Amino acid sequence: MLASNLTPSDSSTFILNGIPGLEDAHIWISIPFSMFYIICLLGNFTVLFVVGKEQTLHKPMFLLLCMLALTDIGQSTCIAPKALSIFWFHSKGITVDGCLTQIFFLYVLGVTQSAILVIMAFDRYVAICNPLRYATILTNARIANLGLVGLFIAVLLVLPLPLLLWRLPFCANRIISQTFCEHIAVVKISCGDTTINRMYSLVITLGVIGLDLTLIGLSYGLIIRAVLRISSKKSHQKALNTCTAHICVVLMYYTPFLFTVLTHRFGQGITPHIHILLANLYLLVPPMLNPIIYGVKTKELRDKMGKYTCRM
Repeated sequence: MLASNLTPSDSSTFILNGIPGLEDAHIWISIPFSMFYIICLLGNFTVLFVVGKEQTLHKPMFLLLCMLALTDIGQSTCIAPKALSIFWFHSKGITVDGCLTQIFFLYVLGVTQSAILVIMAFDRYVAICNPLRYATILTNARIANLGLVGLFIAVLLVLPLPLLLWRLPFCANRIISQTFCEHIAVVKISCGDTTINRMYSLVITLGVIGLDLTLIGLSYGLIIRAVLRISSKKSHQKALNTCTAHICVVLMYYTPFLFTVLTHRFGQGITPHIHILLANLYLLVPPMLNPIIYGVKTKELRDKMGKYTCRM
């Protein structure tokens, strides 16, 4: 490898070093990476297309699915093209502005997706606990407004991250051991005092995730209480089936996220390439699986997707 690939040519450039220790396997690693990304794009664009084309799917639940699909496309697109350019072409340089922009959009989309999952939990709560008023409580306009509020809050919360990084001095060695600009990885190469950066990042992460998980847990607590009051076992099953897809997506989103955050901060015994692979898989695998889960578990969407598939 040429030295120029490992050293920034000027002070406005960072070097994304890919997956240290697995450089010889970059080409092989790129195969599942590219497959995950392609499947993610195909699945989520299919959801957007089918919901957009079918008037019968213009309902709050499917509008939420479209929001989820957009965040999935955005998050995976934030990291996959650059990671693949590193694996295939050794294109490791990224400008400071480009790096901070990537951090901003990546974290805004992450916080927005968490908010969407909370709205989905509320949607399931209203559908099961107050079905007669569902159409009046949750209209398409109200869901769209809630989504915009979630996006607005995400921008307000995340904007200080790149601004706080911008003020930091960086060392001569500007090599980031990652395939994308992760906030904590950029903080680690700074020569300045990063206490505020680390504290703000930790507070935002635990605060947002803690609040959102609490709200989701509260929704499902009320759902379980309502279901237990139903005497019919068939009704129990039907009510819980409406929540299965959402529960799977919640587990896929929060479990690897919390594991990645905790191991990155406290798992010093774990080798760096494991951290990096987990961080990348967290941003690629759930976006790939989400449309598959909802496509299988949601009958209306499954039927409509089947109709368009049969036409091909």
